[in-house]
Amino acid sequence: MSPEEVRVEELITRIRALPAERREAVERFVIGLTEAADDRDAVRGMGRLAESAFARIWDNPADAAYDRV
Repeated sequence: MSPEEVRVEELITRIRALPAERREAVERFVIGLTEAADDRDAVRGMGRLAESAFARIWDNPADAAYDRV
């Protein structure tokens, strides 16, 4: 078993030993962490998708004057 797997097993053992309300708090915390990561990934993905559209709008002679400001 790898060191990471050992740590995971230790965490699982500790979580199982907690009273129910504490396990629920741990679950909410972990869900919050994963949702925050999912949100960041979604925002980054949307930004990458929008890059080509923004490039077409921003890369034009009329807008070039604002690049020098």
